[in-house]
Amino acid sequence: MAVVLVDAGGGGGDDRQYGGRITVFVALSCVTAALGGAIFGYDLGTSGGVSSMGSFLREFFPDVYRRMQGDVRVSNYCKFDSQLLTLFTSSLYIAGLLTALLLSSWFTARRGRRPSMIVGGVAFLAGAAVSGGAVNVYMAILGRALLGVGLGFANQAVLLYLSEMAPARYRGAFSNGFQLTLCLGSLAANAINYGADKITGGWGWRLSLGLAGVPAAFFTLGAIFLPETPNSLVQQGEDRGKVRALLQRIRGTDAVDAELDDIVAASGVARGGGGDGLRLILSQPRNRPQLAIAVLMPAFTQLNGINAIGFYAPVLLRTVGMGESLALLSAVITVVIYTASTVVFMFVIDRFGRRTLLIAGSLQMLASELLIGAIMAAELGDEGGMGRGYAAALFVLIGVYVAGYSWSWGPMTWLVPTEVFPLEIRSAGQSVTVASGFVFTIFVAQGFLAMLCRMRAWLFFFFAGWIVVMTGFVYWFLPETKGMPIEQVRKVWIEHWFWGRVVGVDESQASDKL
Repeated sequence: MAVVLVDAGGGGGDDRQYGGRITVFVALSCVTAALGGAIFGYDLGTSGGVSSMGSFLREFFPDVYRRMQGDVRVSNYCKFDSQLLTLFTSSLYIAGLLTALLLSSWFTARRGRRPSMIVGGVAFLAGAAVSGGAVNVYMAILGRALLGVGLGFANQAVLLYLSEMAPARYRGAFSNGFQLTLCLGSLAANAINYGADKITGGWGWRLSLGLAGVPAAFFTLGAIFLPETPNSLVQQGEDRGKVRALLQRIRGTDAVDAELDDIVAASGVARGGGGDGLRLILSQPRNRPQLAIAVLMPAFTQLNGINAIGFYAPVLLRTVGMGESLALLSAVITVVIYTASTVVFMFVIDRFGRRTLLIAGSLQMLASELLIGAIMAAELGDEGGMGRGYAAALFVLIGVYVAGYSWSWGPMTWLVPTEVFPLEIRSAGQSVTVASGFVFTIFVAQGFLAMLCRMRAWLFFFFAGWIVVMTGFVYWFLPETKGMPIEQVRKVWIEHWFWGRVVGVDESQASDKL
């Protein structure tokens, strides 16, 4: 069976296209794998919401709770300034960073994408159990560290799986499945936070944290029954006939020899490269463009301020004077906007291309970020609240900002790095992408509340400055990869005005082998 879609656009400078169609088999496989985004999204939604709940703060962070109650006189901007509270949020990303650097790249390359997803799911289940049952702040932090191990494996494997299973001309839409389930997971978390906050007895936060095990259970169970990707099987030395049979089932056609030949050729380049993938990325000039993309795109995604708003939207809204329940409800509405914009992205990504959407989204984010900073600078002082009209305007601008992010940088940060790495360094390259994301997430998560306290509204102008920088990077240094077969993408670097001089003859020779 097959689902037939209209071709959404041609390649990015390469006329070679593979045969086949979108089969039910590949669609179900990718939907199951994309559930890895749901566990990530659920955590993003939970951490900020739980951190603003009075019952949670009273039990684990009494100093912050007293500030919120007005028992201690402190600036509006500094009520949540607590390094222990931010460690609760960032401990997940510290553990995820270490996992990505030390374990998941090696494991995913040698054992495959599917086993890595299973390990990640199991670790996330353990983290949900420990977090929900925490009896002190250190147990809560340990639970989040286990969640981080799970994300280190899952984020490494899921994005590779989606990019390798998807048909080339629909790869953008398929890879966006991760971002869509991330939004749905975040939406579920925020809705649960809103309901859990109303539970009498002060244990609602346990429900919010413990229910992270639900998407993790579905993801882990589904991963057990997934097929491995043809690219990974070839990399592991599987028989060509078996790989061809699997590829025929995935593509819904017998005409898969062109795609299989490219996969085998890429694997041959990988074996001839020598050494591990990370060493190849760091040592060979032909891999410098991919290294820059892997490091900078996740960095820009964090430095534009989105996860500061994602983690701390309820905290930020309480800072400007909203009540606890209203702040949580506002966060739910914000995530609904996030999800709707992500759905729109799925229908436009393979039509308009990567560069166009990234630049347009950046401009929308820049305008809203500047206005957020201006309103806070003008209307929110160290004491007292903000007028209701200005608070409502701030909420609307956050929604505009989130919408701009969710149809541009949000999904593209995960998509583009998975497209640009050749097979010999793909797993290591994804590890660099995940690690970079975790490094800058730790910086933002650990530093946002302290920076808000010290920089006040100027913090949002700081984020706006980074949006200008990342827009320039896309305009001058990011080539278009829309519709290109994944094993042919290396050719865009040779043709690029800047990267062609960086990769030089080394890349031309490697490209001639494919």
